Amino acid sequence: MKKSEAKKRIEELNELLSRASEAYYNEDREIMSNFEYDKLYDELKALEDEYDIHLSNSLTQNVGFKAAEFLPKVRHEKPMLSLDKTKDRETLKDFLLDREGVLSYKLDGLTIVLTYKDGKLISGVTRGNGEIGEDVTNNIPAFTNVPLKISYKGHLVLRGEAIITYSDFNKINEEIGIGLEKYKNPRNLCSGSVRQLDPNVTKKRNVKLIAFSLVEIGTDKKTKEEKKINETYESQLAFLDDLGFTTVTHKKVTKDNILDTIEWYAEDVKTNDYPSDGLVLMFNDIKYGMTLGTTSKFPRNAIAFKWQDETAETILRDIEWSPSRTGLINPVAIFDTVELEGTNVSRASLHNISIMEELKLGIGDTIKVFKANMIIPQVEENVTKSNSFKIPNKCPVCGSKTVIKNNDGVKTLFCENELCPIKHIKSFENFVSRNCMNIEGISIATIETFIEKGFIHEYADLYKLEKNKDEITKLEGFGEKSYENIINAVNKSRDTECYRVINSLGILGIGTANAKLLAKHFEDDFDKLMSSSANDLQDIDEIGPVLAKSIEDYFKDKKNRKVVDDLLKEVNIKKTKKSDNLKLSGMSFVITGSLNNYENRDALIKVIEDNGGKSATSVSKNTTYLINNDLTSNSTKNKKAKELNIPIIDESGFEKLIN
Repeated sequence: MKKSEAKKRIEELNELLSRASEAYYNEDREIMSNFEYDKLYDELKALEDEYDIHLSNSLTQNVGFKAAEFLPKVRHEKPMLSLDKTKDRETLKDFLLDREGVLSYKLDGLTIVLTYKDGKLISGVTRGNGEIGEDVTNNIPAFTNVPLKISYKGHLVLRGEAIITYSDFNKINEEIGIGLEKYKNPRNLCSGSVRQLDPNVTKKRNVKLIAFSLVEIGTDKKTKEEKKINETYESQLAFLDDLGFTTVTHKKVTKDNILDTIEWYAEDVKTNDYPSDGLVLMFNDIKYGMTLGTTSKFPRNAIAFKWQDETAETILRDIEWSPSRTGLINPVAIFDTVELEGTNVSRASLHNISIMEELKLGIGDTIKVFKANMIIPQVEENVTKSNSFKIPNKCPVCGSKTVIKNNDGVKTLFCENELCPIKHIKSFENFVSRNCMNIEGISIATIETFIEKGFIHEYADLYKLEKNKDEITKLEGFGEKSYENIINAVNKSRDTECYRVINSLGILGIGTANAKLLAKHFEDDFDKLMSSSANDLQDIDEIGPVLAKSIEDYFKDKKNRKVVDDLLKEVNIKKTKKSDNLKLSGMSFVITGSLNNYENRDALIKVIEDNGGKSATSVSKNTTYLINNDLTSNSTKNKKAKELNIPIIDESGFEKLIN
């Protein structure tokens, strides 16, 4: 068996055995007998030992994960320069001249430098700023496909891109409940996953490594074989592939076939599962490339090609108006189906009336659409500009009269009917969401069914579903197991924090941050909150007259009070433990950019609030610190902080404040 065939079989066996283990241990079912499992396991181990290929996700490795306390900074032995970029295909052809090159995908993830010694992985470091990265060695064994041991026993350094495939990214987002915040794109999710302190988080997200460059092999006194490997870029990638690494898709090119090859990639990327934001062209002759040296910014042996934003022209067929729980009615463009980034797209949010007016939309117009960040469909341009769109004067759900509101120059459409059915459905969707009562497993379809059947009228009814057991278990798509899962999730939410209950009520203008502010001010006492006047509420920092009146009006309404009183009978509000040493008391923080030491922003916000601080979403004169791991970023928040002389700190600086 060739080594490439052995590697493929090892990957197949790992996938098959992993599925069998998942089914047996987590799903209480068998997809193969113990005899078959043992036979395949023995075959896997024999192949790994014979061909010296030991992947990080192999069941024979029994990798135990241990969380790190922090991610140390590490200086790269060789600085990693960025590549010069172009969007012009002819520029690539001119760059190549009469030389042979290798064209490969420019993967859109997080660059990692791996070092091996004596055939064993000894370190993994992120690219960072090109000179200093972060040591993520602890997390590398949690990747799905990194060889932990290799057959080559000399000194080896390589670069690869940590990525999360589109299919895995979509699966992760699908597992997040309806109404909860989804991850924005695979790149950001991957970056946060690799830089976790707990490798178990990394493992859950199916991070893969695609090798794209051999940096060093052997010592100064290279063997004949090592010299041969280092002759061409193509031979370097073949060597890495032979060691068990998954290497980047690459093709040899000359000036005669490079344009056709670019076109091949342009078609392939539409269905490719790996996130890519372009291509990389490198001279195949390593020695020649090294003689070219570098400019002050870029190496001269390679150039990056960035994809043009893929746009498509189509016809606007309709504008759909979608009401929300607050009464806001959102416009959505419906157009002839077009293919963008490998998927069929036929609708895109128009956001508000002001944007529609800027685009001068009308039914039948020719419009151009694209995918922002290759994910979110947007209308880029209106070619026709008929400006004939009609704003509905009635709510599409309940038929009540609509009103146009103007907030700081932004026009939006509202339905003011308090009994609008969609508001009822959306209010329950908000109630069960992650930052509210966090009741897992109740979808908007389930909510609609329960409302339609008369099982739920107000929030407290969710906690009385046991009386509807016989009817629920007989519903199509339900059963004993589904019913039990819902009841368990509902009961789990009974013991909860005060801010969750406040946030779940859907009070106009109250989100998670303000709900926490109110809970803290009233010391988790709901009665004090409900009996407070607008004047009392304005004494709270960041609660202005409009928000104060909104809160007062909500609790003065008899229907709302009944809903709240009934709910409070079903839940147990846990009192927040007080601390005498609130190190961040009086401080306000704004968070931006990706995080390294926290799973998400909610986790960091919790630490801030547990230590007496507050979290805000925008930088203002009241901000104490802006937290951003990229201190040199030119983001809007960084610029605003600098204008206001507000200190910008990274996570290390924040941790010094609380430690």
